[in-house]
Amino acid sequence: MGNAFKTIDHFDLKTKIVLVRVDFNVPMRHGKILDVTRIKRTLPTLIELMNRGSKVVVMSHFGRPNGKKDLDFSLKPIAGALSVISGKSVVMTKSCVGEGVKKIINEASSDSIVLLENLRFHPGEEDNALDFAMELAGLGDCYVNDAFSCSHRAHASVEQITKLLPSAAGRLMEAELSALDKALDSPERPVSALIGGSKVSTKLAVLGNLVKKVDQIIIGGAMANTFLASKGKFIGNSLFEQDMVGEACAIMANAAESDCKIILPMDVVVATQLVEGAKKEACSVEEVQAGKVILDIGPKSVDRLVKNFSNIRTLIWNGPLGAFEYKPFDFGTNVIAQEVARLTAANNLLSVAGGGDTMSALVNAGVQDKFSYVSTAGGAFLEWVEGKELPGVVVLRS
Repeated sequence: MGNAFKTIDHFDLKTKIVLVRVDFNVPMRHGKILDVTRIKRTLPTLIELMNRGSKVVVMSHFGRPNGKKDLDFSLKPIAGALSVISGKSVVMTKSCVGEGVKKIINEASSDSIVLLENLRFHPGEEDNALDFAMELAGLGDCYVNDAFSCSHRAHASVEQITKLLPSAAGRLMEAELSALDKALDSPERPVSALIGGSKVSTKLAVLGNLVKKVDQIIIGGAMANTFLASKGKFIGNSLFEQDMVGEACAIMANAAESDCKIILPMDVVVATQLVEGAKKEACSVEEVQAGKVILDIGPKSVDRLVKNFSNIRTLIWNGPLGAFEYKPFDFGTNVIAQEVARLTAANNLLSVAGGGDTMSALVNAGVQDKFSYVSTAGGAFLEWVEGKELPGVVVLRS
């Protein structure tokens, strides 16, 4: 990937109307935003553009209104939050295209931000329709993509619009691409990938690509149960995928051929059921009893990983090691996350994490700001780890 993509440094943006694609698809309940991280992360790009004399027009999707105007999915609550967080006046449009929108943009002060209404109120957005992209492009002079998390989608505001306007990556996109490049395309070795979560089936392509790229893969969460079962271990009533046992064997065989070490738990924490505060006990993977459920990695596995990380220079993390949403089964994930944060602070490790569950697990461990880079992207991050070309990134290459 390298840094061979256009950034806002490539353009003179003074007096230009700049369309900035962001991802304001934030968690919301009853009209109240639960997490403003994605809004905050766009500010460096928006403020820099304004300081350079641009008029900024922000566009985003929110939820799945299926190409129809549905006020339950309006960006209106986000306009208020953006104004508070940025300290700027935010002018909200009632649509995302049309003469009325053009008029609002032209009349807006250059010290205010114009926020277009939900792009997905228009069917042309998800259809990657040229006519809709042309309407969007007609609103501005340049286009900036600051939404890596949407860039695995060939949508009109992500891919098609780049054929119609001078286009560049914003600062958030630039930081994301740079971090991902350092982690997987040109990493300092040894490289470790920690892949957790519940299902092997959703991470099959990820694992298939990683065995060729990294030096070791640590497998945690319920995914590890499927791998343990494939090695003939008894896992009690633990969650696993029977139909993925063969795939787990194939991944281990491919890893051996590629000289990639697969690290599975040597001991586990079990309980009779997954509930908050359940009575837990640790046992080796050879000693799981009938009626027990594996819910976290065990203390010996934690110690082994802590020692192991002192020899690692690059870490890619996706997915928790246990059922971290329920105490005390967040212990393994918390200790490992805190150790990664410590090594990162000491400049001994480049740590890049991504995915919704991963972000929540790092917040739970109190280290969400202590990794080298934490991506807010879910699907885009996974597709990048799979080695796929992302439509919204390819079009920004210089």
